[in-house]
Amino acid sequence: MVSTTLRKIVSPCWRPSVENEGQNSGRGDDLGCRVDGLWWYKDLGQHVHGKFSMAVIQANNVLEDYSQVESGPMSLEALGPQGTFVGIYDGHAGPEASRFISDYLFDNIKRYTSENQGMSADVVNKAYLATEEEFLSVVEKQWLIRPQMASVGSCCLVGIICSGVLYIANAGDSRAVLGRMDRSLKEVQAVQLSTEHNASLSSVRDELRSSHLDDPQIVVLKHKVWRVKGLIQVSRSIGDAYLKKTEFNREPLLPKFRLPEPFQKPILKAEPSILVQKLNPEDQFLIFASDGLWENLSNQEAVDIVTTCPRNGIARKLVKAALCEAAKKREMRYSDLKKIDRGVRRHFHDDITVIVVYLDYPLISRNSFREPVISVRGGGDANT
Repeated sequence: MVSTTLRKIVSPCWRPSVENEGQNSGRGDDLGCRVDGLWWYKDLGQHVHGKFSMAVIQANNVLEDYSQVESGPMSLEALGPQGTFVGIYDGHAGPEASRFISDYLFDNIKRYTSENQGMSADVVNKAYLATEEEFLSVVEKQWLIRPQMASVGSCCLVGIICSGVLYIANAGDSRAVLGRMDRSLKEVQAVQLSTEHNASLSSVRDELRSSHLDDPQIVVLKHKVWRVKGLIQVSRSIGDAYLKKTEFNREPLLPKFRLPEPFQKPILKAEPSILVQKLNPEDQFLIFASDGLWENLSNQEAVDIVTTCPRNGIARKLVKAALCEAAKKREMRYSDLKKIDRGVRRHFHDDITVIVVYLDYPLISRNSFREPVISVRGGGDANT
């Protein structure tokens, strides 16, 4: 789907293939990226506004999560804005959509920033929708030979720091949490920044029902879990063409994805919920993570870990804390969970991706940048 040449250009820190698991990741060695069994991680790096840490743990047979940190130019113009871009792409039914987003979303952000002569919520929204249309075009082209592509999708969480302003965009159920110093309490408080789109939330079910008044089965409680059309928990995503365009909800798509009646308008949406706010000196760090982390840790628990532990390896520390909680829920030890291989591991926890971005306010508030451009990609399988 993406040429080998293109991947070499855009992926300086890609996870190796499953056959090479346990070995370090080629060019990634130079960037401090490592693979160890089911782990992929970069313990500490420098972005234009401070330090960052990344970690991924695999649970599925094929890792469906992709992620990235891009720091430097936020547009195609030589004198355009500088900043930091963070992306968490939690795929489902396969890695193709999350990989595609990793390859194209940031480029679309830069293109629209150039066209609009600056970063804005509108730029981010346009980039999401352009990436969606590009992926659906791939689905259409491969429909007869790979119809299962119509069932592949991905949640998409993005954070952008540009000109002292923070943009958080989300489609799906990944989450961004800010650690903010409360001067009166003298402690760092958790502030959730992203809006989630999961049918388990009553507000999401209400939104779906109000936008699909003619469909009493738009959300269905199935095995004690609320699902859109009884099929999927998230109400927004990139991909999932089978719930966006009725022409993809038919043979030769697998029967389990097909609805009995054609639909008149998209069931799922790709538009993100977007928050825009200025950063201030009290803002200490940001935690971006797929829902696998938040199923096991509360916002404040995650913030407390980042506040009290060293920066080096902090993303791995958060993932391990979540794994310990997952093991405890199943009345087992973390040491026993570590012995469970991918695939079977999915019965105990999801793929988990975490990126922690520290905020150095003097760097955020200045107008010039001298740090080198960085591009770090995490997760996935280089040979798929």
